[in-house]
Amino acid sequence: MLLDTASLYFRAYFGVPDSVRAPDGTPVNAVRGLLDFIARLVQDHRPDDLVACMDFDWRPAWRVELIPTYKAHRVAEEAPEGAGVDQEEVPDTLSPQVPVIDEVLDAIGIARVGAAHYEADDVIGTLTGRATGPVDIVTGDRDLFQLVDDERGVRVLYPVKGVGTLQLVDESYVREKYGVSGRGYAELALLRGDPSDGLPGVPGVGEKTAAKLLAAHGDLAGIMAAVDDPAAKLTPTQRKRLAEARPYVEVAPKVVQVASDVALPAFDPALPRSPRDPGGVEALAERWGLGGSLRRLLSTLEG
Repeated sequence: MLLDTASLYFRAYFGVPDSVRAPDGTPVNAVRGLLDFIARLVQDHRPDDLVACMDFDWRPAWRVELIPTYKAHRVAEEAPEGAGVDQEEVPDTLSPQVPVIDEVLDAIGIARVGAAHYEADDVIGTLTGRATGPVDIVTGDRDLFQLVDDERGVRVLYPVKGVGTLQLVDESYVREKYGVSGRGYAELALLRGDPSDGLPGVPGVGEKTAAKLLAAHGDLAGIMAAVDDPAAKLTPTQRKRLAEARPYVEVAPKVVQVASDVALPAFDPALPRSPRDPGGVEALAERWGLGGSLRRLLSTLEG
């Protein structure tokens, strides 16, 4: 089981009232909500391995270089050139909770894995590619639908309401919903565009048109080959718009497709049965008032 951790703690933050606070008054709604999410996931799905995949760089420079608008609307403060990561616009009461989440997961012994210059999606893509058995990816980000693969047992568990109600996303779901296979989802997404990620897409090509183009021409390369083929079945408007979008289409696949070859540190993915650092867990529980959320998770892990 691979967790898109930031996706889940954002959902926890907005799903749990900020009146949930530590003894010193600091909000801990995202921390406690995430712990409750993990407890429910472990209870319901009993994974052998569990990895909390992290965004060490939520807006990698190599993606921005290819498409400058990539996540640009979410930048709160740009880092000086060559000096670190742009600051993401995050609610004031969420940012201080992220280091607490890191500490708690580390003390429990849940593997927390990230890589410099890469997003959690890329970590998930790499670990999915390495897996020798079934993989459940837990995310609220549709971009990861591109990894769905029935043959390999890779599916997405997409939270509908918390993590108690999850949409199981497999090949049949993707095809019924979007008209493409899991592998085809990335190409559909780049043609359609995605305002939430700052991807412009091809003007005039929405989701249904993108699916029809992919069905008719096989893949993105087939579509662009059709642009240059006067006999190909494209409307004059489609041909014109795709031709004009060629510079975007040439670079977008590298931006939209998750990386599958990220160098990751050594780690133990096994689901812990007891805390790695019992004293640390106790201290964190007391300091941040994690109470029932932490107890439930530890009890679930033991069981």
